[in-house]
Amino acid sequence: MNYFFWTIAAFFFSSFMLQTTVVEKGKASFYSSKFEGRKTSSGEIFHQDSLTAAHKKLPFGTKVLVRNLKNDSTIIVRINDRLSQKSGHLIDLTLKAAKRLNFVRDGIANVTIEYKTK
Repeated sequence: MNYFFWTIAAFFFSSFMLQTTVVEKGKASFYSSKFEGRKTSSGEIFHQDSLTAAHKKLPFGTKVLVRNLKNDSTIIVRINDRLSQKSGHLIDLTLKAAKRLNFVRDGIANVTIEYKTK
């Protein structure tokens, strides 16, 4: 029993230790209303009232903490779409997410994003 406990403990400890938090800094924007109801790159239907986002390379389903550097507001979104490789933005958010981060009036915000990798 003692061996079993330590084996399980070692597994969970090593899994936890292998995760790294990545922080990126850049510009955030939000989707135009013309995308409502269209398919995203992941195949999901886009809805402005969801908490999802587009990123250039993060795997679909990745949860990302977005922080507006102007007012320190934060939100967690799920990646379900792709940004163009040519885009100068780091992340593209839904209108609901942009409202919660208080940058709808400005249209663009300086943000950091944080996510875990293995």
